[in-house]
Amino acid sequence: MDKYSFFYKIPDNWCWTKLGKITSIIGGGTPSSKINEYYDNGDIAWITPSDLSNYNNMYISKGKKMITKLGLMKSSAKLLPKGTVCLSSRAPIGYVVIAKNELSTNQGFKSFLPSKVFKSEYLYWYLKSIKHILEAKASGTTFLELSAKKAGEVEIPLPPISEQQRIVNRIESLFAKLDRAKELIENTLAQFEQNKMAILHKAFTGELTAKWRKENNIDLSSWKKCELKEVFKVVKDKYNPQTENQIVNYIGLENIETSKGIISKNNSSEVKSIKTKFKKDDVLYGKLRPYLNKHDVVNFDGICSTDILVFRFNDINTAKYINYYFNLPMFIQYAVENSSGINLPRVSEKTISKYKISLPTIEEQQEIINILDKLLAKYNKIKNLEQQLEKIELLKKAILAKAFRGELGTNNPDEESAENLLKEILAEK
Repeated sequence: MDKYSFFYKIPDNWCWTKLGKITSIIGGGTPSSKINEYYDNGDIAWITPSDLSNYNNMYISKGKKMITKLGLMKSSAKLLPKGTVCLSSRAPIGYVVIAKNELSTNQGFKSFLPSKVFKSEYLYWYLKSIKHILEAKASGTTFLELSAKKAGEVEIPLPPISEQQRIVNRIESLFAKLDRAKELIENTLAQFEQNKMAILHKAFTGELTAKWRKENNIDLSSWKKCELKEVFKVVKDKYNPQTENQIVNYIGLENIETSKGIISKNNSSEVKSIKTKFKKDDVLYGKLRPYLNKHDVVNFDGICSTDILVFRFNDINTAKYINYYFNLPMFIQYAVENSSGINLPRVSEKTISKYKISLPTIEEQQEIINILDKLLAKYNKIKNLEQQLEKIELLKKAILAKAFRGELGTNNPDEESAENLLKEILAEK
C-alpha cells in the first residue's frame, strides 16, 4: 500500500488503512424512559455523551444510569465487550473512552469493537488527536453527527502491535509529566487568586492602610458611605459611523480579559452600528455576563461596544480605586444576582449606580492604589503562568502528531510489517 496514500509519510513497516476494515462499528440506543422495567434495578452499564463531560479518565465502567436486560433487548442498544473504544458521535463529537467492562451506550456513540490489529489504547489516543477530522466528516442540519459509514472511512496509520504499545507507553509517560506540571501551575494560580482576594479585602476594609492613617492622624471614620452614582457619571455620548469620518480606537468585550483588563484594541474602520464614546481615565465595565468580570481604566480615547458601560470620575484615583473594587467577589455576586436575561444576562447601569460602598479620602485612595499596584505587580508575573498552561496543551498536540507519524523514537524497523498482519486478518474474514 502506498505510504503516502492519505495524510503523511509513515515508517515503512506501518500501513494506512480505514477503521471500517479493521473493526466493527456499533451504534447505541435508548430504552424508553416511560417504561420503568427498562431501568429499575438495572445491572447493565449504559453511558451517554453527557457522562463524558469533564470526564478525563481513559477507561469507564458505567454512567449515571443503568439499564435492565429487558431494556437492552427492547432498544437498539448493544452490549459491548471490555476494550471497546467508544466515541461520542454527536452533541458533541469527539469524547473518547475505553470500556473497562461490558457496557452499552445510547445512540450518541459510534463504538469500535476490539481487534487483533490494534490496541484499544492506541485507537483511543489516535481518535483524541483527530477530533477536527471527525467533525469535518460529520453532517446534519439540526446538529452534526458522525455516521457509522463515515466513521468507517476514517483513515488510520497502523504500526505493528508491539510498536502500538510502545507508542501508548511513550504518550502516557510524557503526558504524566505534563499533567504534573499543569497541576503545579494551576495550584500556584489558585493560591495567587486566594492571596489577591485577601489583599483586596484588606484594602477595602481599611486594614491595608491602618498604619498610614495612624501616621497621618486620620481615623477610619473619615470613610464615607455612598452609592457609586455619587462618585461617577454614566457616559452616554454616542458614535455614529454613518456621520463620523474619523477613525478612532475601538474596544469590544473581546478586547477585555477577565482579571487582566484591556489586552488589545481595534479601530473603528469595521464598525457599522452606534457605539459609546469614552475618554482616557474612564472605567469601562462589561455589563454582558458580569460573572466574567471584564473591566479596566482606559488610557486612551475611543469608542466601545454598547455592552460596555462607561463610567467617568472626577478624580483618576477614584477611578482606579473603584476599578480595583470591581474585583471583589461580593461586588461580582451583586452584579450577577441583579442581572436580567437568561441566556445573555446583563447588569444595568442603574443597578451598578445603586451599589453602596465605603469610600476613603482621595489621599487614602491614592495610598491604597499605590500599595495594591506594588503588591499585585508581583502577582502579575505569576499570572504569566497561564501562558505555560497553553504551551502544555500545544505540547500535547505536538506529541500526538509525532506519535502517529512514527516520530517518538520508538519504532523498530526490523519488526514485521503491520500490513502483513492486516492481510492475514482480512483473509480470515
